Amino acid sequence: MLSKILIPLIFLLLLSKNSDAQFEDYCIADEQFPDDELLAAMNWACRNGADCGPIQDPKQACYQPNTLKDHASYAFNSYYQNMKHKGGSCYFNAAAILSALNPSNGSCKYEYLP
Repeated sequence: MLSKILIPLIFLLLLSKNSDAQFEDYCIADEQFPDDELLAAMNWACRNGADCGPIQDPKQACYQPNTLKDHASYAFNSYYQNMKHKGGSCYFNAAAILSALNPSNGSCKYEYLP
């Protein structure tokens, strides 16, 4: 019984020790969060370290889809990637969640900084 637990554990430890693979994490809007609070959180992110230019101009790559949740996700991720090494988090008063799935779509590329 103990060997059934130890062998996979040792394998995982060796794999993680010998692997340079990084697990990417993206900060996106929680789709169940109320729009007014999501908007307030997005505005805060844009004022405090997020690069929101790509979602503010219809000619920019991340303006479409033009929805609050998509724009908030872009702003949250931009803030999180720029500020996570300075103590920034992906919380935004519970308006955001971390995801391992890259939310980039079409010409809109979400930034990931290791």
